[in-house]
Amino acid sequence: MNIGLFGGTFDPIHRGHLALAGAAQERFSLSRVYFVPASVPPHKQKRPLSDYAHRYAMIALATAGEKAFVPSLLEAPTAAGDTSTPNYSIDTIERLKATLKKSDALFFLIGIDAFNDIAQWHRAEALFRECAFIVSSRPGFSLADVAHALPEKLRPAEHVTKPFTKQPAKGDLVLAGATVHLLDGIHQPVSATAIRQAVAARKPLGRLVDPAVADYIRKMNLYAGR
Repeated sequence: MNIGLFGGTFDPIHRGHLALAGAAQERFSLSRVYFVPASVPPHKQKRPLSDYAHRYAMIALATAGEKAFVPSLLEAPTAAGDTSTPNYSIDTIERLKATLKKSDALFFLIGIDAFNDIAQWHRAEALFRECAFIVSSRPGFSLADVAHALPEKLRPAEHVTKPFTKQPAKGDLVLAGATVHLLDGIHQPVSATAIRQAVAARKPLGRLVDPAVADYIRKMNLYAGR
């Protein structure tokens, strides 16, 4: 089977996340897409995160209508409540792969802005050995930008990437040690900031999040005053 892993803070899960997952599922015939909210993200957040339970609940609500979308507890808080050990993607990938068959193929779903910093991730080279990447592209990025974002040892030589500077970030980039599939045309201008602003202004959230998620945000009074 082809399996997708989609990690992030999901604070909250929004229509942009669902668009990426849906496009990836269709193009790569993903039997399952695991949505994995981080308990302790390794990268410093600009604002405090909502409780893990709220973020997981919103994922469950947003994905309830799609059997292939699976809310995952792979990065759930430990029983001891440890909030100091960060959730590194490579550890999550290795735990998930331990439950899969050797014939299964794993794909890591990510937006291009986050992918731009992939070389700084923990054990970045190992990430590319363990799975292929599906990257949600958007205007303004070239294929060369994608190649340059790779960990240094995996980047192609400059003379190889130079012709890519005028090519938009779409299609497939298959290199020795790294496979990156780019999905273009699915970017939606949705952000956590826009959602918080809409909540503060008491505006409808329908164009930003799933209706069930919007109801949950209101009932739980999330993002009020942020």
